[in-house]
Amino acid sequence: MKYIKVVSDKKELKSFIDFPHELYKNDANYVPELFIAQRDLLTKHPFLQHSSLQLFLAYDNDVIVGRIAAICNNNHNAFNHTKDGFFGFFDTINDREIVTMLLSHAEQWLREHGLQTIIGPVNPTTNETCGLLVTGFDTPPVAMMTYNYPYYSALLEDAGLNKKTDLLAYNIPATDLNDKSVRLMDSIRLRLANKGITIRPGNLKNFKQEVDGLRQVYNNAWDKNLGFVPMTNDEFNYMAKDLKLVLDPDFCLVAEHEGKPVAFALCIPDINQIQIKIKKGRLLPSGIFKLLFQRKKINAIRVIALGVTAPYRKMGIEAIFYATIIQKGLEKNMARAEASWILEDNEMMNRAIEHINGAVYKRYRIYEKAL
Repeated sequence: MKYIKVVSDKKELKSFIDFPHELYKNDANYVPELFIAQRDLLTKHPFLQHSSLQLFLAYDNDVIVGRIAAICNNNHNAFNHTKDGFFGFFDTINDREIVTMLLSHAEQWLREHGLQTIIGPVNPTTNETCGLLVTGFDTPPVAMMTYNYPYYSALLEDAGLNKKTDLLAYNIPATDLNDKSVRLMDSIRLRLANKGITIRPGNLKNFKQEVDGLRQVYNNAWDKNLGFVPMTNDEFNYMAKDLKLVLDPDFCLVAEHEGKPVAFALCIPDINQIQIKIKKGRLLPSGIFKLLFQRKKINAIRVIALGVTAPYRKMGIEAIFYATIIQKGLEKNMARAEASWILEDNEMMNRAIEHINGAVYKRYRIYEKAL
């Protein structure tokens, strides 16, 4: 017998978090999420101060075969003047009936909250992991990117969901780099300096002040992106605290105009190269040592954010950011970088990455459906 159950206690929450480990146990490209991080995301994240979610598990004869979260993002709807609902944390066996049941329960919960659409997957917002992988299944995901079986897209489309947009991931191998921006870096930097604009590494010693400045840039530079919602102070600080654990200041760059932050670029090492070896995402007893002692073996980075506030775009700041990342990556023997995710219709950013010989190698999709 197949049925859906609302997650209502710690044991069921643990089952919800752990279900993908069983589902993907024979998939060499699967990277387990850290249990403690997923638990806190679902129970303690500042997102829950203003919004809500409901977790559901699907069973077949008392065996868990699927999961989904229904998400009400009040800040998104207030900022965009919409009544959008979301779904996320979506994983399932290849079974149309199970997917229909999961979506039906999520959709009903969203309707009860007065929402008119269902959009996803987002986990739980576009500020965290999001998108369904639709091409590029031959390699593991990099840090903070999603992964799923190829059959997911057909199941969602059969259930009536349609493409809203695609998110692109670019592979930038060190061997094929166009280093024109590196060769022009000095002249571009001088031109910017003449306009009062300087570029420096991130300051981890004065982290709180740095974060305060970058939050303002983030909330201004990304405001036209699909699904964007300004992050609250608590949300941005939560994200920054997590990222600080893996940050290399050489890959965190800040552009200032007369001392005021106007742009930043952020890259993180691909810790998934280590995390893929941590069984069921448990740091204890041995996972923590893998994270601590194998970081020097990481040979790839992810360009996770690169934003410039509107008045300072197309002045050369983006070129300096990419040139510096390329230069530092080569110095640190990085074999490649991934730039992700980029909206498919963000012509300026897509063109900039293509100019340094980046090529799309993974594509992620956001789906939607009217309720």
